[in-house]
Amino acid sequence: MKKILVLLLSGLCFLSEAQIETPAPSPAGMVSSKVGLTDVKVTYSRPKMKGRKIFGAGADYLVPFGELWRTGANNGTIVSFSDDVKVGGKDVKKGEYLLFTTPNQSEWSVMLYSDLSIGGNTGAYNKEKEVVNVSVKSGKLNEKVETFTVGISDITDDNTGANIELSWENTSVKIPVTVDFDSKVMKSIEAGTKVNPGNLIAAANYYFDNKKDMKQAITWMEQGIAQGNPNAFWNINRLAQMKKAAGDKAGALAAANKSLELAKKAENDFGYIKQNEDLIKSLK
Repeated sequence: MKKILVLLLSGLCFLSEAQIETPAPSPAGMVSSKVGLTDVKVTYSRPKMKGRKIFGAGADYLVPFGELWRTGANNGTIVSFSDDVKVGGKDVKKGEYLLFTTPNQSEWSVMLYSDLSIGGNTGAYNKEKEVVNVSVKSGKLNEKVETFTVGISDITDDNTGANIELSWENTSVKIPVTVDFDSKVMKSIEAGTKVNPGNLIAAANYYFDNKKDMKQAITWMEQGIAQGNPNAFWNINRLAQMKKAAGDKAGALAAANKSLELAKKAENDFGYIKQNEDLIKSLK
């Protein structure tokens, strides 16, 4: 009897270890990006068209217009933000949310949902747990997307916004996300400028790039250069640009000439010789 029991247990162990893994019909996907200083991440499952009609009016379509969709497959789609953001212009606290949508012909409703436990179960959806409900326009794609795809696209030049883009079949939907990093940077500047010259220079560049107090930017840049590497011609060129922006033509010209002189002595000027020459011309 003991021998039979041992054989049975051995057989069960063998079956347990010999499970066959096959590709999932809707494989797992994940996309993430830093937008400003905020981590934006989307975890989802990716259904395929498989010859089916996806978005449209009526029961012939996999995702009929006007019906709540889990926006993916399996356990639904989770969107996370590492900081407070705005989605479609509405405030959203940092955290994780289920993404639900209701597709229509030219406009979709997009909802972030607080209760992750329901997964992709649209039947358990409770409107009271909606964090956000916004309308966004849908667009047509020139090329067919066979597998449902989520991307983080269109990051703005000033890093304050991006789109979470849903693409499937010939439809594209872009969900706008706006971030605010200025307050975080300002706190970091307040603490960091007391630590090392590199922070002074980073703070100066941030002020210059974002058109803040130019006098303060110049002060920090001059301090950073003096306390750090006085031969850093790239920083001196930046100082010249700041002084030009502040209306100090003579100071800008002096800084640009100094940067040019140092760049000519360098083994590699990284294009700063021409940058300084062009800046000097613009000041004459």
